[in-house]
Amino acid sequence: MKWTIHRLQVTLENFGQRLDQYLAQSLFEISRTQAKKIIDLGGVHINGRRIRSCSTKVCNGDSVEVYIDQLPLDPYRLSEQDILFQDQYIVVINKPALVDTQPTHARFKGTLFEALQWHLKDPFRPHLKATIGMVQRLDRGTSGLIVFSIHPRAHKEMTRIFIEHEIKKEYLVLVQGVPEQEQGEVRSFLARSRKENRVKSVEKGGKEAITKYQVLENLINYSVLNVEILTGRSHQIRAHMSEQNCPLVGDVRYGGGSSVAGMQILRPLLHAQNLAFRHPVLNKDLDFIAPVPEDIQDVINKLRKSIS
Repeated sequence: MKWTIHRLQVTLENFGQRLDQYLAQSLFEISRTQAKKIIDLGGVHINGRRIRSCSTKVCNGDSVEVYIDQLPLDPYRLSEQDILFQDQYIVVINKPALVDTQPTHARFKGTLFEALQWHLKDPFRPHLKATIGMVQRLDRGTSGLIVFSIHPRAHKEMTRIFIEHEIKKEYLVLVQGVPEQEQGEVRSFLARSRKENRVKSVEKGGKEAITKYQVLENLINYSVLNVEILTGRSHQIRAHMSEQNCPLVGDVRYGGGSSVAGMQILRPLLHAQNLAFRHPVLNKDLDFIAPVPEDIQDVINKLRKSIS
């Protein structure tokens, strides 16, 4: 999903104007109410610094950048259904699709990280922010399980668990085509290509990535896979499946289509379904499963009907 970026230069006639007024006057496609929300989310930067106060006065010569990510302007907040486990040390969340894990240029407020800060806020000491350890990230379009450490005693061990791959991560994936083998393993070294704005396998350099897959259901021109990653590289599943000529449905960047059986697909159909590891402090085994989200289940059901 692409951002819209507006770059503005403040002139003398706008000197001293409130930021929300300036944006509503300079960008005809947004109202002052929308401008207030975009500022509050953190999508406005003046001279390279994020500004979240609508009353900030602009000055002659200021460089103003406005990032709009096409997502709802009302910030995401965690619900009870999103939290699968929480104690004083860690929290395991079932992340909805189309929510950023960490702050972006377009927003700080409403990301999963900020929503967790809000959730953990002490009502008696609201000025204090919880210490959150982010050892795992999911792409905006990916739904499913993600774990955060939320206590200093858990941060170091949780990081070690991920670095040494002492964690099981399995994904449910809907891809175009059917792999030649019902199960297999893909090994390569992945590196980011700035020119193509994506990750790909390279002969030299890059970081080792290991992906195991198993076909759960053959839907003729599509297939449902269980994918386990033994490493945690950025876009690993997306790149490896695309290179097997089985791009994820909805993953336009890696060659996937944006519609299936007349249904528009808004994101790569990738769901972090299973997460298993030992508790970083209490030393007990934990195993979590996140139910398949409606959008993926709807597409699978429609494909089943089309071949029945």
